[in-house]
Amino acid sequence: MTQKIYYDSAYTREWHTTITGKVDKEDGVYVTLAETAFYPHGGGQPCDVGQIGGIAVLDVNIEDGEVWHKLERAPEQSEVQCELDWARRFDHMQQHTGQHLLSAMTLKVAEAMTLSFHLGTEYDTIDVAAELGADQLTIIEQEVNRQIYRNARINTSWVTAEEAAQLPLVKQPTVTEDIRIVEIEGVEYNACGGTHVSATGEIGIIKLLKTEKVKGGTRIYFKCGTRALNEFTSVQHVLNSIMVKLKTSKDELLERIEKMELEQKQLQTELNAVKTTNDAYYAEQLLAAREGLVIAQVFEDKSLKDMQSLATKLTTDHEGLVLFASISEAKVVLAQNGQPPEWACGPFFKGNLGAYQGKGGGSEKMAQAGFASSEDALAFYEFTKDQLGHH
Repeated sequence: MTQKIYYDSAYTREWHTTITGKVDKEDGVYVTLAETAFYPHGGGQPCDVGQIGGIAVLDVNIEDGEVWHKLERAPEQSEVQCELDWARRFDHMQQHTGQHLLSAMTLKVAEAMTLSFHLGTEYDTIDVAAELGADQLTIIEQEVNRQIYRNARINTSWVTAEEAAQLPLVKQPTVTEDIRIVEIEGVEYNACGGTHVSATGEIGIIKLLKTEKVKGGTRIYFKCGTRALNEFTSVQHVLNSIMVKLKTSKDELLERIEKMELEQKQLQTELNAVKTTNDAYYAEQLLAAREGLVIAQVFEDKSLKDMQSLATKLTTDHEGLVLFASISEAKVVLAQNGQPPEWACGPFFKGNLGAYQGKGGGSEKMAQAGFASSEDALAFYEFTKDQLGHH
């Protein structure tokens, strides 16, 4: 059986050992080692990667107590030098230890037990059995970082089931032998098989990002250590770019955005008034130039919303059919006011759009469709115009 170095020496990143087994599976080559520091998937923590004898380790899992390492190719030597991807391992150590501390403080401050933990590539989450408010989360974040500044020692040990029963564990372990205890001095004892830093100071910082409600509880998104620093750097870059663009300071940013929103609403109101006046004028032009009961027009650059608005105005005030196309948007609109009644716009579109790679539909009185290209839109427009003209 493999000696699992990661349990008792989380800081080992290089070692020399022997390959003790090799299996060729459908998805690749797997080997076992006499000693390994490669942590396998488990306990909410992803596996380690690195190199064995210069060959990339792609995945690590544990089956019946044996650790299997998936390699990029089969090794030629049985004696191998191994090396962990230390940046990944230390990141996992920061995140996992940070989770222990966060869960402990959430229990202390809000009496909320942690139900599950996920260590992802972008962020971490814990699900806790209570709905937490903003004030509680602020206190939890302050308390958890105060524990980091204490730089409390973190110890690991192996105990029997009887010894575990005497400890104030957060929850009793599921295993009955070889129970590994992780102790954060002055904070908690926890049964855990993961890799951890040696003192809380090495977590660096814990930053809560956001929360969401899940099954009567709360999911807390957070980042620890280098991840939290990178998050702050990224947010600061975006914030600085916005401040430069808007020529304002951080303290005045919200006020500036609110002012811009108000100006935007005023401009939109003015624009709508101009559009209404323009539509009325344009509607008279189209009515004067129509042939029979059909008004047909192709626009170079008009939005679907504006075409629908103009078509509604025309069909409200006058009987007949209105057919519009927009070249820039590759859209077509057909509308009517019940005259002639046999023209049902929606069903007509549904029955004929397929031949022109169009998608859309609508009601008896108005239908709209979008096309893959302006050429397809114009082809459907001409087909519809022809059909209306033949009626």
